[in-house]
Amino acid sequence: MKRADVVDFYARLAEANPHPETELESVNDYTLLVAVALSAQATDAGVNKATRRLFAEVDTPEKMVALGEDGLKQHIKTIGLFNTKAKNVIALSHALIADHGGQVPADRDALEKLPGVGRKTANVVMNVAFGAETFAVDTHIFRVGNRTGLARGKTPLAVEKVLDRVTPQPFRLHAHHWLILHGRYVCKARTPECWHCIVADLCAFKPKTPAPKRAKAATAA
Repeated sequence: MKRADVVDFYARLAEANPHPETELESVNDYTLLVAVALSAQATDAGVNKATRRLFAEVDTPEKMVALGEDGLKQHIKTIGLFNTKAKNVIALSHALIADHGGQVPADRDALEKLPGVGRKTANVVMNVAFGAETFAVDTHIFRVGNRTGLARGKTPLAVEKVLDRVTPQPFRLHAHHWLILHGRYVCKARTPECWHCIVADLCAFKPKTPAPKRAKAATAA
C-alpha cells in the first residue's frame, strides 16, 4: 500500500472513531493485564462477563493470590482454557509481588517474562495502560493487515514490524485498536463486509464482497 493510501486508510478510521478503546473491562493496570491474559482464544464479551464480579472483589495481585487458583477457576470457568489461565494468573500475581512490588511494570520485556504473558498481551498493556505506541497483533489485525495490503507478513511478529514501520503519526497510538475493531465488525474472517467498509477502495482484497440482498433492499428503501 502506498504511503498516501496508508495515511488515508488511518485517517478514515480515525474520523469514524476518534477515540477507540479496548472492549475489555478493567478497573486498573493489574486487572487490565489479567483481562488481556484471559482473552487469548476467547471473546472480549465472554471475558467481561466472567470478570465483572471477579474484579469487583479482586483488583490486586495480593487479593488474587489470596483467592487462590481454585477460587479463580470458579470465576472464569466459562472462559476457554480456564484451568491453564487460572494457573498462569496466580503465577504472574506471585511474580508481580516478588519482583515488582505488586505493580505492573511499564516495560514490555519485563511483562513478557511474566507467566502466561506473550508479546501480544504485553503490547496491549503497554499501549492501554502506559500509552506506548505498540501494535498488538491478534487474529483480527493479522487478517486485516494481510487482506488489505496494509501490512503483509507470514507471522504476527512480521505484521507487527511492518505496522511499526509504515504507521505514521498521529495514528500510531490508536492504530491497533482501529484495526482490531475493523477486523471484528467489518473485515470479518469468513465474509468481509466490503459493502459498508469505509476503506474498501484502498484495500487490496479482490473481489469485494457484495451486499446481501436484504442489505441492498434496505439501502434502496
